[in-house]
Amino acid sequence: MEVQKENYTISTDPARLQFEVIFDFLTNRSYWATGISRETLQKQLEHTTLHFGLYDGENQIGYAQVLTNFTSFAYLGNVFVLEDYRGQGLSKWLMATILGHPELQVIRRWLLATRDAHGLYRQFGFTELTKPETMMEKFDDSAIRR
Repeated sequence: MEVQKENYTISTDPARLQFEVIFDFLTNRSYWATGISRETLQKQLEHTTLHFGLYDGENQIGYAQVLTNFTSFAYLGNVFVLEDYRGQGLSKWLMATILGHPELQVIRRWLLATRDAHGLYRQFGFTELTKPETMMEKFDDSAIRR
């Protein structure tokens, strides 16, 4: 899938991904994946269900990944737009494109984790957990560096 808006493109083609851009952002500028190893990120990208690369011409300027079974569940992660491109509505366009993807229209439950972008995600129907008492997690923050 590929969509365009002015000079910008969103593509789900994994061959277009620019590993160094994603790695640099996640390891040096994100709070959620600081210190991720190259090997861990490479494995993660290889096993991600859907990639959404955001490009200015041929240069990757953003990214999001979706892990899904294409029927009932999807997890949205590693969403970012490079700092120089923020404030132009690109994150909203990226989110609209992801949620509008034809193969994701039957998803019953979407999950994501965020510390600081609640306002963006609320615009697309995300809320705090409806029934947090039914959700559990096993979290090991050190695993990302293994």
